[in-house]
Amino acid sequence: MADGYPIPNDDAEQNRDDMKHAMMLGLTDGKLFFSPIGDKPQKIIDLATGTGIWAMDVADEYPSASVVGVDLSPIQPLWVPPNLKFIVDDIEDEWIHGDDWDFVHMRCICPWLKDVAGVLRQAYAHLKPGGWIEIQELDARANCDDGTLPTDAPLAKFFDSAEEAVSNFGMNFRIGENLREPLEKAGFINVECKVLKVPIGTWAKDTNLRLIGLYCSTAVGDMFGAMAAKPLRKIMDPAEIELFLAAARKDLHNPAFHSYEKYYFWMAQKPDTG
Repeated sequence: MADGYPIPNDDAEQNRDDMKHAMMLGLTDGKLFFSPIGDKPQKIIDLATGTGIWAMDVADEYPSASVVGVDLSPIQPLWVPPNLKFIVDDIEDEWIHGDDWDFVHMRCICPWLKDVAGVLRQAYAHLKPGGWIEIQELDARANCDDGTLPTDAPLAKFFDSAEEAVSNFGMNFRIGENLREPLEKAGFINVECKVLKVPIGTWAKDTNLRLIGLYCSTAVGDMFGAMAAKPLRKIMDPAEIELFLAAARKDLHNPAFHSYEKYYFWMAQKPDTG
């Protein structure tokens, strides 16, 4: 995953990770995951942990569990729960993190992987029988149910252009929509998907959804700069990118556009052979 990674791992990217975490907790009423892992998991691993914020929360919630967060970059805090440790590693390399995991968690990382199927096969191999994996991914689309966002609006085009741009790096920006087949091919059973809507912006009437929408629009706005730094240059010249993103940013803050992303929560289980 390290070679050709198109998004800068800078402060803005790390802030975006934490923003998406707050957004997710608002969306799920504080749930860190939906998988039925039971009350006393012993081993939990967070692949591509980023800032480590999810791993820290889950370590606090399950103090008797051993929690590991894995990431390419050593950007996690030094002060963490005593049952949590962080490892610097590429999750697409050979698995060196032991066996018999009760729960494998991945969030907002599949679009940036070169070999999603390979990562899922490794997760399956090192889960204990009966263990669970959960993958949480946004669909990277500006969806709209009421026709207020034209299909050719710059905001809608941004997501389409981002998909085209990252494909030049061998990545699938919208793979989060289609994880059932790779999960089943890896051997998982009981594959289920929960889909929630995430407003883009503060157009929703509900107070909580407005806050979630603010988190989402902030994260999307930060993504504009990240995509401009490298990926969009594969399909546009710099001057065109600047004008395009200015128009998309205007859409982003237009409350007349009732757009949203879909948040996919994929859950799957390793068969219990015992």
